[in-house]
Amino acid sequence: MNLHIRVFTIGALAKAAGVTAPTIRYYEEIGLLPPAPRTAGGQRTYDDDDLGRLTFIKQCRDFGFGIDQVRVLLDLSISTDRDCVETRDIAQGHLEEVRQKLTELRQLERRLEGFVTRCNVACAGGPGQDCVIFKDMAAPAKGGCCG
Repeated sequence: MNLHIRVFTIGALAKAAGVTAPTIRYYEEIGLLPPAPRTAGGQRTYDDDDLGRLTFIKQCRDFGFGIDQVRVLLDLSISTDRDCVETRDIAQGHLEEVRQKLTELRQLERRLEGFVTRCNVACAGGPGQDCVIFKDMAAPAKGGCCG
């Protein structure tokens, strides 16, 4: 049995988790990470549990979960009395949001592609002020912000 416990400084923890030291301090400030114990010289110290929790938080943020969602997921990750369906429902809701954003981005892509095509055909090489992109962008979009 390995009784050796790794201890990290804030810089070493940041490097191991792929975040910055200010991010760690922020997560401590808002309660996503517990306050770190300090050495006699006032330096924060962390262990493998902190690394695991921070890595989990980073993964959640990389997936685009909001801070409040991360907080709930952290609570669920240590809960013995809550059903994992809650976790699935949070992930499902976020998946739906991502799919909606993808739809909006595809609409935006088509619109931008149209701008570029119209410019290439109508005015590329002419005076900037005459570019059709300006006229197209000033016209009200059909079907919402991107369509």
